[in-house]
Amino acid sequence: MLTSFGGPQAHLAILLNDFVKKRAYLSEEELMELYALTQILPGPSSTQTVVGVAYKVGGLSLAILTFLIWAVPAAAVMCFIAINLETFSLNPSFSKVLQFIQPIALGIVAYATYAFGKIALKSQINIILATGAAAASLILRSPFVFPILILLGGIVSSATEAKHEEDQIRVKLFSSINTKKVAYFIGVMLVFGLLGAIVNRTSPFSLPIRLFENFYRNGIIIFGGGQVLVPLMYTEFVDVKHYLTGQEFLSGYALQQMIPGPTFSFTSFVGAMSLGNRGYGVVGQMMGSAIAVLGINAPGLILILFIVPFWEDLKKINRIKSSLNGINAVAVGFMFAAFWLLIKPVGFSYENIAIMLATFLTLKFTKVKTPYIILVGVLAGILLS
Repeated sequence: MLTSFGGPQAHLAILLNDFVKKRAYLSEEELMELYALTQILPGPSSTQTVVGVAYKVGGLSLAILTFLIWAVPAAAVMCFIAINLETFSLNPSFSKVLQFIQPIALGIVAYATYAFGKIALKSQINIILATGAAAASLILRSPFVFPILILLGGIVSSATEAKHEEDQIRVKLFSSINTKKVAYFIGVMLVFGLLGAIVNRTSPFSLPIRLFENFYRNGIIIFGGGQVLVPLMYTEFVDVKHYLTGQEFLSGYALQQMIPGPTFSFTSFVGAMSLGNRGYGVVGQMMGSAIAVLGINAPGLILILFIVPFWEDLKKINRIKSSLNGINAVAVGFMFAAFWLLIKPVGFSYENIAIMLATFLTLKFTKVKTPYIILVGVLAGILLS
């Protein structure tokens, strides 16, 4: 975890070196198949891959322990940042630093959109899906747009790209599904969604319950890893519900890029800020951090542990694999919309545009890692403040 900078692709390289070549916990083919499985499941792909490896090696107890070791340290750091963000913000030097790292964060989002789009937008249908998703996100401004568009993208891609497949494979797969587990999985979201609607909004329990449902629901619909996490969370928690400001959101995202671990640890910051800005105090912020991390990761962890046993059958179904193309195309549209929304609180000054462009070009044409770029922005802010 302490050396895991760079997102899912970099994490995969670390796993390949440590778990396959050094320790031979599994074969390279098994690791790549497990990683491929995480790409067609919602949730944090790096975390799911690590947990999946642990499950194959040592079962459920090792998988849970691995998740805690992998996710908790980075989440704790982001919680600490959220708790102390107001104190830091009162320091003029810190405010000056944020003026640099916020446009750097936008440059990172822009590059992620470009890199992800280069992979996902290889057909006219995918380009149309991405354009439609971006337009719908900008016009409708509702968190409910995301799951609907993701579903439509998967359906369109599956219908237009999938080849003929054997019905026997599907029958075998679905006959092996434990319907009780599926009911539990969906029931958790429905129960907390219902509790959030029933509990009086003036109750101190109302916001934590609704917050868990929000993160759990997002954990179900996030395909594509941390890049897609940003637009979904910005739309719901900043643009719609106003749990935190655009400046706070961007500052937290930029600081998260400086620390190792999964990008999904950013949810710890958002959860802590959501309760902190509503007067819940330090204990409430710690609770918000825990709620966010548990809520966003639970669906993906349940799915990876649930599906691994019959992955051999699942990977043979072409329609499932083909649906990922449309889902990824929709995700690119979300990312573009997020960039456009995020740029508003930063502004279109010549300085900000220059910093964004420099960040984008550095990531595109050099091998400089994201944490080093942000570190340069921090040092520049300190020296020029």
